[in-house]
Amino acid sequence: MQDRRSFLKNAALIGGSLALSSTPALAAKARPNKLCFFTKHLQGLSYDDIASLAAEMGMDGIEAPIRPKGHVEPEAIETELPKFVEALKKQGLELTIMTSGINEVSAEQHTEKVLRTAAALGVKRYRMNYFKYDLTQPIWPQLQEIKPKIKDLVQLSSELGIQPLFQNHSGKDYVAAPIWDMYSIMREYTPAQFAFVFDIFHATLEGGYSWPMNAKLTEGHWGSVYFKDFQWKGRKAEGCPLGQGQVSPDFAKMVVKNGYSGPISLHVEYLKGDAKSPAVLKEFREAHLRDLKVLKEWMGWS
Repeated sequence: MQDRRSFLKNAALIGGSLALSSTPALAAKARPNKLCFFTKHLQGLSYDDIASLAAEMGMDGIEAPIRPKGHVEPEAIETELPKFVEALKKQGLELTIMTSGINEVSAEQHTEKVLRTAAALGVKRYRMNYFKYDLTQPIWPQLQEIKPKIKDLVQLSSELGIQPLFQNHSGKDYVAAPIWDMYSIMREYTPAQFAFVFDIFHATLEGGYSWPMNAKLTEGHWGSVYFKDFQWKGRKAEGCPLGQGQVSPDFAKMVVKNGYSGPISLHVEYLKGDAKSPAVLKEFREAHLRDLKVLKEWMGWS
């Protein structure tokens, strides 16, 4: 633990040409958006270590998996999430987005306990778990069956003061892969009640050239925006550093032109390895800096 903390504190010296002194200036005053990054690849690090790395990256907060097999298990939410939030606060950070395992109000998902605890700690938004279609059955009736689950979840979330967000995925059976299906439900609510996490990776993968149309359709219901990239490897899409794949910088131009002022989350899920290893963590840090530099250029942040 001490080795990792020492590494984080001295990362500017270790990073060589990517030292902290050359990190893009990402002060909040230079941009209208809260900036966070998804910490799934940092599984196994302590709360303090995750917070230290996020602070070094110039983030305003993090997007953290608070779900089964995440940084905090739902059963332990009442004791562990306050510790995590406190570790972030010590670094001047917030839990910008809580990535949950919740897609309905149920005892099995510990829905009320998780959301009530998060809301009491000042968490403003959470990403919902996905829904999938059964492709052996008609699609439209399945979409209608989701409606009452969302209605109950939106009602509870509104009472607690926390915003549910739904991510567009890609894949043959994911609800919201084609965008319009979930939007047909979402448009019945205000953006404050229920909104998209608009994921340009998945929108590009599924939509190809049509991603601008899907972005335009949903732009009034963006609760967060994800930046990440992919390359085609034969028939399979694989994550890659931002700017080295299929995702167009034109999306960033659209985000700026729209005057979008919500949170932006950077995803580096292409990173693999055990973050508890100082050598692997050094590699992760360099990747963060590289992708942040590209994001800054795309967004025109000074």
